[in-house]
Amino acid sequence: MQRHEPLGGAEFAPETTYLNSASSGLLPRRSADALRAAVEEATSYGTMGRDYFAAPAAARAAFARLLGIPAERVAIGSSVAVQSAAVAASLPPGSEVLAPEGDFSSLVNPLGTHPDLTLRTVPLEALADEVRPGTALVAFSAVQSLDGRIADLAAVREAAAAHGALTYLDATQAAGWLPLAATDYDFLVCGAFKWLLCPRGTTFMAFGGDRGPDGTGPAWPAAPHAGWVAGEDIGESNYGLIRPAATARRYDEPHAHFAYVGAAASLGLIEELGVAAVHAHNTALADQYRAGLAERGLTPRGAPGSAIVSAPGPADAQERLAEAGVRISVRGGLLRAAFHLYNGTADVERLLELLK
Repeated sequence: MQRHEPLGGAEFAPETTYLNSASSGLLPRRSADALRAAVEEATSYGTMGRDYFAAPAAARAAFARLLGIPAERVAIGSSVAVQSAAVAASLPPGSEVLAPEGDFSSLVNPLGTHPDLTLRTVPLEALADEVRPGTALVAFSAVQSLDGRIADLAAVREAAAAHGALTYLDATQAAGWLPLAATDYDFLVCGAFKWLLCPRGTTFMAFGGDRGPDGTGPAWPAAPHAGWVAGEDIGESNYGLIRPAATARRYDEPHAHFAYVGAAASLGLIEELGVAAVHAHNTALADQYRAGLAERGLTPRGAPGSAIVSAPGPADAQERLAEAGVRISVRGGLLRAAFHLYNGTADVERLLELLK
């Protein structure tokens, strides 16, 4: 068996065996240092720092590079649910939204509870086949939070295009380790506090397709939560009605300053390592874990190629693992292990040993 050492070097030295990136990622050392400096700065310059907009600008640009889309098409926010509500508000009354059964609530709930929309859910494996002429939007996660299953991204895109449906991809469980291109989707949202290692409160929304402000395609949808940071001239957008920014910044929320200070640093690390390298590392560890489970007579939930592995375990497994310093989660009655850049073969071996 080929051994894999953690990536990131001195950026990580956790006191735990951390296998819970599907819940939240570890903060790199550089991000922690940046946050400490920002907190200290706030004691003299206020909680918006000396430059409130520098960190989100850097984070927006880094996210755009990672997802292969111009920064002008990326908005920043605080939660996937808020961005999903904005997508819901952009659809014509009576629209049908198609989504996988059991997809993450922050993605589908704002769509399903909108009074003018109808949400239809189908098994993930049938998603592409279930797109029909009346479908206005297909909303789905690239990787399922529950068990790590990866959607057939190409098939869904092709089916949506064939029926004139828009696509809305949640990349929260994928961005940072699974290669993606935001330009392949009309809307792409990402809660960046998991695999992108950002502080909680960091969310990005990318607008792909051909819509935009240049007049060559469909216009930007309305920005229902636009505040002062969404104005074209921020200095003139504090009072009264504003003129929305010509770019996706019109969908920005007033950001949590400390969250984006950390985000700018964390995204820089992902860029340095490269998503392709992280993907190869994560999936190799996940495959080693699957093989070890099979040797012990345990069958993981089918999710080939995923960095997330969900499998049955002893009833007290989570408690025993926590006592041993192993951070892991239980979803749907299964132990969910998430392998990321700061893990190595030694973590796989330790988890398997403890599951005996």
